[in-house]
Amino acid sequence: MTETVAPDVAAAPTPPSLPLSAPRMALRSALILLAYVALFTGLLAAAYQWTRPAIEASLAAEKMKFINEVLPAGNYDNDLLADTLSLPPMPELGTKAASQVYRARRAGQPAALVLEAVAPDGYAGNIRLVIGITASGDITGVRVVEHRETPGLGDYIDPAKDKNRQKNPWIAQFVGLNVPSVPDADWKVKKDKGRFDARAGATVSPRAVVEAVRKATRFAVREQERLFVEEGKTP
Repeated sequence: MTETVAPDVAAAPTPPSLPLSAPRMALRSALILLAYVALFTGLLAAAYQWTRPAIEASLAAEKMKFINEVLPAGNYDNDLLADTLSLPPMPELGTKAASQVYRARRAGQPAALVLEAVAPDGYAGNIRLVIGITASGDITGVRVVEHRETPGLGDYIDPAKDKNRQKNPWIAQFVGLNVPSVPDADWKVKKDKGRFDARAGATVSPRAVVEAVRKATRFAVREQERLFVEEGKTP
């Protein structure tokens, strides 16, 4: 029996692919770019949602750090970060943008206020402050939270830079002052015949802080009732 061998059949040649036209190339590139953007945006959104609780907790801790420095925790029993009032720019506070007032209460009654203020006339510009004052008008603390004063000269207004911070920091002069009892003439450095110490050769910075504290605390005493009862962010 003879085996029949099929003749070789040459494969049909593959027709060459046609090059993409310019509009199709542009559309293809745009779709690829859109896919990458959508993927990247989704990843960013997921990362933000995942890290947001930690970020918010860190910001809250930073705020409470400064609040605790000007108002002892034993003075109130509410959540200060949940009992706030937003104020518009106010000349009494030296602010050109909205600022926050944190309202301390004890057993539901007004106990103290923590205000954000700005001394606009520091030697090197704005000096940002946080000030605590009780409902009876006693200053519980003042802290400089941002400044650009000269290192080693005017920066002693910041207790973190004050060489005497361990014994008698300059900023501690405000603690315990009853604002209604201090006449305006006393709200000056001693060089200007006031009551506040200032170091030789560096009076511009403390002069600015003293005036800012005077204006802010006078405002707090005068507007206390409104600040406590005006609707804001409450628990």
